[in-house]
Amino acid sequence: MVGTESKYGASSYAERLTPRQEKGGGLGNPEHRDDEFVGASKIMKLVDLLRNSKKCVILTGAGISTSAGVSDFRGPNGVWTAEKKGVTPPASKSFDVANPTLTHMALVGLVQNSHVDLVISQNVDGLHLRSGLPRANLAELHGNLFMETCEVCGMEYLRDFDVGGISCRRTGRVCDRSGCGGALRD
Repeated sequence: MVGTESKYGASSYAERLTPRQEKGGGLGNPEHRDDEFVGASKIMKLVDLLRNSKKCVILTGAGISTSAGVSDFRGPNGVWTAEKKGVTPPASKSFDVANPTLTHMALVGLVQNSHVDLVISQNVDGLHLRSGLPRANLAELHGNLFMETCEVCGMEYLRDFDVGGISCRRTGRVCDRSGCGGALRD
């Protein structure tokens, strides 16, 4: 990943969070993989649930972005797992150069074909929006490092760069909507 690590990966995002001892959840737990038969059986159950549901909401977390090269926080090689062990976290692909994964794209297809109504994301990496998932079908619990919002009219701007945080601070840019000019916040 030479040239793809930057100050905008999972580790730098973690450094911007308010320090706290308890990170929540287990740290360093191994990933579980089903054998092919069990996995296929679970997929068929999921297909049946989707076909028979009136509404479907999907919750995503860091695992959806790890195959894009973005580190997670609690996994065996996660940022907080490394912190707890007193070691440097492994290099992570910068959020601004990471690309949506096959899972992100599958969710777009499920939304476009009316099988999924809403995706709720715990991620700040912006990959759901970059995948083409409509904003109206996405709730970002922790915000989006690439999004600015006008404090006056509510216009949203998806940037191709990290806007500096997700703390509702003014970014120094202003809304370009005709007649507005309100300050943008991260």
